[in-house]
Amino acid sequence: MTDGIEFDRHGEVARLTLARPDKMNAVSYSMWSAIPEIVAEVEADARVKVLVLTGAGGDFSAGADIGEFGDLRSTAEGAATYDRAVEGAVRALSGMRKPSVAMIRGNCIGGGCQLSVASDFRFAERGARFGITPAKLGIVYDFTSTRALVALVGPANARYFLLSGQLVDATRAREIGLVNDVFAPEELETATMEFAHTLCSRSQASIRGMNRIIEKILAGQQESDAEVEHIRREAIHGEDYAEGVAAFLQRRPPRFTYR
Repeated sequence: MTDGIEFDRHGEVARLTLARPDKMNAVSYSMWSAIPEIVAEVEADARVKVLVLTGAGGDFSAGADIGEFGDLRSTAEGAATYDRAVEGAVRALSGMRKPSVAMIRGNCIGGGCQLSVASDFRFAERGARFGITPAKLGIVYDFTSTRALVALVGPANARYFLLSGQLVDATRAREIGLVNDVFAPEELETATMEFAHTLCSRSQASIRGMNRIIEKILAGQQESDAEVEHIRREAIHGEDYAEGVAAFLQRRPPRFTYR
């Protein structure tokens, strides 16, 4: 495993931990580059249904490791190579069919916030802080991440983050839709894992099909297409649909088998 990343599985839930607590979990080039492979491993593992992202110690991540920029982003070619690694990590996370949940403590800034936005859900502790700071570095945020941020918080709030570089607290982040919910620090782990297990208990055919359709909508698609209709047709003829209807009629929890 790449230095700075820990990856493990706990039953149906996998966890990716940004693990450089001495550097506030700043994301190095090698860490960005490793994320797509980890996502692919999660997608391919039939045992895993949900990916949780978090940070070691007291922070989610303070962002990209600026200390590398002098060496890795000092030329146009170097900057383009670095950006491809960042965009590859973001696209891998945002394109997952299995759901991802960011569990956020402390600072969630810059590239750290970028990773959280690429996740499907975000749960934060009350003391968390959020910000996206390219305007402090003379960087223009990439299109995919900008589109995702606008879709999540709206253009006015996206401009606030991207143009000012100001930080907001967890309460404000929840008000504008940047996070799904906020918890006391001692409750965050339990609440996040309970939600992850709720996702595990749902129809995976439904979850993964709807995640793909949402991805297409966020990419700008306005109408259904052959892939959407195929996803819906496969679901209606699948085992999960039959089990879900039977469970509802029998007033019992469903026992979905799709993996």
